[in-house]
Amino acid sequence: MANHPHAAPAPVGGNLFNAVTLVAGVLVAILVAILLVRFFFGLGSVTALNDGYPWGIWIVVDVLIGSAFACGGFSVAMLVYLFNRGEYHPLVRPALLASLFGYTLAGAGVIFDLGRWWNVWNMYWPWSVNLNSVMFEVAICITAYVFVMWIEFSPTFMEKFGWRDAKKKLSRVMFFIVALGTLLPMMHQSSLGTMLVVVGVQVHPLWQTPVVPLLYLLTAIIMGYGVVLVESCLASSAYRRSIETHLLTPLAKIMLGFLAAYLAVRMGDLVVRGALPRAFTPSLEALTFWVEMACFVAPFFVIGKETQRRNPGRLFVAGILLMLGGSLLRLNGFLITYDTGPGFHYFPSLTEILVTVGMFAAEVFGYIVITRRFPVLPREAAHAH
Repeated sequence: MANHPHAAPAPVGGNLFNAVTLVAGVLVAILVAILLVRFFFGLGSVTALNDGYPWGIWIVVDVLIGSAFACGGFSVAMLVYLFNRGEYHPLVRPALLASLFGYTLAGAGVIFDLGRWWNVWNMYWPWSVNLNSVMFEVAICITAYVFVMWIEFSPTFMEKFGWRDAKKKLSRVMFFIVALGTLLPMMHQSSLGTMLVVVGVQVHPLWQTPVVPLLYLLTAIIMGYGVVLVESCLASSAYRRSIETHLLTPLAKIMLGFLAAYLAVRMGDLVVRGALPRAFTPSLEALTFWVEMACFVAPFFVIGKETQRRNPGRLFVAGILLMLGGSLLRLNGFLITYDTGPGFHYFPSLTEILVTVGMFAAEVFGYIVITRRFPVLPREAAHAH
């Protein structure tokens, strides 16, 4: 059965116990075990962090990259509610679900990385607030956004349990919730870039620039669309559903528009600052820069034509490339080319990696459970490939 653009969402159904949920469950159990050790015996017991590298993959991957991956809900909601493109409404709820897990776990990831995690409440205590701190702004915005997304997504649970009156009351103020859900990601995604600016000369000139906040905001939007493409392709394959090409094809064109704007800002900034020649100097920094740029440029060759954008396989590849490009932008600035001086080096420990993998496994597990039992994906009869 063809999927109507405005088909009401419905649970996919099916067995919750399968190979994917089993593997994800094991990885989550390992995550919990490692975190118990971390909380009782400190960061040094499970991480390779040191005085030169106080931030590792738990911040750069789980928070900076993880939150950017979680911008699918914001990116699609911006189209639907800000630019009045209602035809994309069927993509809002699944994108919001992925964002919900991404941001919730990103917020938890910050607590994992705090040395004195039991003092996290100080961040919200009025007498401890530092209004001049970019980290405070990021923390408050992400915390608020997590609550906003849970409220935005709550009609899914209300529909499941038949709470019609509650849903009706919530709908009266939903415009305000949606407005917050559009504003808050713009604030903290750009501020995540500001954190790189304040690090100063420790960041290589190819990534240290006053326009980093704009670059991070643009790539968060682009990565959000990329995640929507990948998630749609994977969900259609896993659940044997027809892929929503009629929505993804024009969405991919919009994504390419944002990508073109990003590349113009990125290259223009390098030229204006005179930093572009550093990209042609043989070095690790130059190599990683060109790999990063290749990930951003390649989608134009993969889905640049209208006929190419109708191919689900090409949409999937383009989404993966943009997720990689945005990830490398953040990894390069905060870890790979970050120079804290002689005597320090950092490579994540196995336990750090397992925690990060476990967090992504938790997202997959939660996505499967909720989409199978709650109305998230548009209603459609399953079909065989």
